[in-house]
Amino acid sequence: MARVTAPTPGPQATAEPARRAGVFHPAYALISLALVALITVIAFEGMAVSTAMPAVARELDAVRSYGLAFSVMLTAQLLGIVLAGVSCDRSGPLPSLYAGQLLFGAGCLTCGAAQGVGAFLAGRAVSGLGAGLIIVAGFVVIGRTYPESLRPKVFSLVSAAWVLPSLLGPPISAWITTTWSWRWVFWLVVVPVVAAAAMVLARRGQITAAGAGIDGSSRDRRAHRRVAWLGLLIAVAAGAVQWGTHHLVLRWSPQTVVALAGVVGIAAVAPLLLPAGTWRMGRGLPSVMLSRFLLATAFFGSTTYVPLMLVSERGLGLGAAGLVLAVGSLGWSAGSWVQGRDRFDGRRESLVSSGGALLAAGLLAAVAVTYFGWHPYLVALALVSCGMGMGLGTSSLSVLSLLLSEPADHGETSSALQLSDVLGAVLGIAAAGAVFAAMHTEAGSDIPVYVTMWTGLSAVALLVVVAGRRIGT
Repeated sequence: MARVTAPTPGPQATAEPARRAGVFHPAYALISLALVALITVIAFEGMAVSTAMPAVARELDAVRSYGLAFSVMLTAQLLGIVLAGVSCDRSGPLPSLYAGQLLFGAGCLTCGAAQGVGAFLAGRAVSGLGAGLIIVAGFVVIGRTYPESLRPKVFSLVSAAWVLPSLLGPPISAWITTTWSWRWVFWLVVVPVVAAAAMVLARRGQITAAGAGIDGSSRDRRAHRRVAWLGLLIAVAAGAVQWGTHHLVLRWSPQTVVALAGVVGIAAVAPLLLPAGTWRMGRGLPSVMLSRFLLATAFFGSTTYVPLMLVSERGLGLGAAGLVLAVGSLGWSAGSWVQGRDRFDGRRESLVSSGGALLAAGLLAAVAVTYFGWHPYLVALALVSCGMGMGLGTSSLSVLSLLLSEPADHGETSSALQLSDVLGAVLGIAAAGAVFAAMHTEAGSDIPVYVTMWTGLSAVALLVVVAGRRIGT
């Protein structure tokens, strides 16, 4: 097999040898490793914080701000996602990638050094902003640097980089927190960020050359400024939703009013940041975005409450409940691996519909296990189905989003895709929280709550079956 010479092979020049050698062909190895490292540390930081936060809350007297430690990062990530879309279309992915790595690393260092809750929350916000920049810029790098034939395999690799930390993150974080301190959970992730930055720097010429022949974005400078302001507005609105619902108390209060105002803000701004026709399930790219939104809504709105059900209704310990979630995450990895096979080229829309069907089936299986009192470990099998659906659907949608948009607009498209993801997660969790707050009585008597919640979200997943069929033009 002919070896492609470095330093700057473009996608077309290397398409044939890369197709045979895969994503770790010498032409792409450093870029692939950098992308995997960055996504892994972002995912690990998110999962590890869940385990370390009880220790953080005790030491910093931050019990009342427990939920904000998670929501503030998600809110800042929304802003980073929108800003990265603007930056990548104007200047290519490298500035956003460099800035994202710097901000993410600085945020983690700030969290680790925090002596009070204010500094800790500020560090989480900076990390979230950096993560949003990295994720979108990484998608643009994939679209510009890899040939079309390799993109499904790259997204399969990226998906695996999200899943692995869900298996290893909690136990590693627990060991680090117990052996040293929760602070090292944040400090240690800076090492792979620095390593990834060195790999990106080594391949900056290749990434720049891959975008050399791409025309400018279809949006002018004024449109870019408008999008940046809209990004700030939607981040504020999402933050209002999360702040207003994080105590899960459904009653009229200033907090409830803020949450409702946030929902109205999202409803007003989101259509301006997503392709026209998204909420009407328009053909092509709009249905890609809607499918991604619906998958995130159904999956994250449901799985957030699985541990609570297993512990409070079925008597499992936290470790056993975490194990159930970990087994379910294997389904996501398997689904992503399946969609990366070459035989699905040209019919990825069917994988999206299949993903929605598998997610709905898994949620209904969880409903059955809960309602009929079957063995709680059967929930793991239900979550495998859910994860398989997400792996098939989300990775296929990533491939389709790049395929259905012009290279010059990959930043805008990638930003819209990630925006759909995060908004889906925010609103899915908020909706599930509202149902829980309205129906909750006491621990051990909430079976009807979970049945109602997961049945409703399975209907949301079924809409993906329809939306997937609308992607083909």
